[in-house]
Amino acid sequence: MASAAPAPAAAAAPVSVSYAERMGLRRVHDPLNLNSSVALVMDAETHEILLGKNDRAVLPIASLTKLMTGILIADANLPLNEVITITNADVDRLKNSGSRLAVGTRLTRGQALHLSMMSSENRAAHALARTFPGGVDQFVRLMNEKAQSLGMVDTRFADPTGLSPRNQSSARDIAILTAASHQRPILRDLSTSPSYDLAVGGHRLPYRNSNRLVLNEAWDISLQKTGFIREAGRCVTMKFNMEGRDFIMVLLDAANPSARINDAERLRRWMLETNDFGSQQFASAY
Repeated sequence: MASAAPAPAAAAAPVSVSYAERMGLRRVHDPLNLNSSVALVMDAETHEILLGKNDRAVLPIASLTKLMTGILIADANLPLNEVITITNADVDRLKNSGSRLAVGTRLTRGQALHLSMMSSENRAAHALARTFPGGVDQFVRLMNEKAQSLGMVDTRFADPTGLSPRNQSSARDIAILTAASHQRPILRDLSTSPSYDLAVGGHRLPYRNSNRLVLNEAWDISLQKTGFIREAGRCVTMKFNMEGRDFIMVLLDAANPSARINDAERLRRWMLETNDFGSQQFASAY
């Protein structure tokens, strides 16, 4: 009797990589040896691009999306003290990400905006869109209309949180979004808030800013937003002042939170050492 054929070897689990890594962007060399696949530094006043690395590549942007969510809420003049409730509809079924805002949690629209901008709270951001006149579908339609009106030609939004990898943009468009967000004082204040304690059911939920650079005295950050999903890597955009000038920095697809921070610090040192802030485009096929 013939022996049974050996069982086939189990297929190797697919390696989890970002869109930028699949495109080969992380292998693009740059003189500063940045970990981020995409980098942009722009003078916020003149719009001169001082440094660009793959800055036209269109990639998932994760929770940088929430800047557009914040713009729509800030401009809608809806009452910020109105209480909204987290429902099952706000639970992430795409990435199954966690949240400390349990279904049934009641908080004001202003508190939900605060947690969205400062700590990237996905349920809070989704609840803001769900309770917007017309609901989530109308909200996303308005997000895309606003992007078009701002001249964000590389940008498409599919949801208000950034959990969907179909939310995509380029570093150049994110710089436009950052500048537009900075024009709303409430977004400046909330995004750079170091911490916030939310009172829920007789106890307090402490939240901290997702960008630790806001606590660094060497930085003068007036607006910021971080983001992460697997497809986007670690992302951040910031508007900050240095040597009396305002700049916007965008980093996409860093490998981990430390790499994202290290890239920002490396770029800041490069700017300080380059006294004239002369423009420099890093070569790229993208």
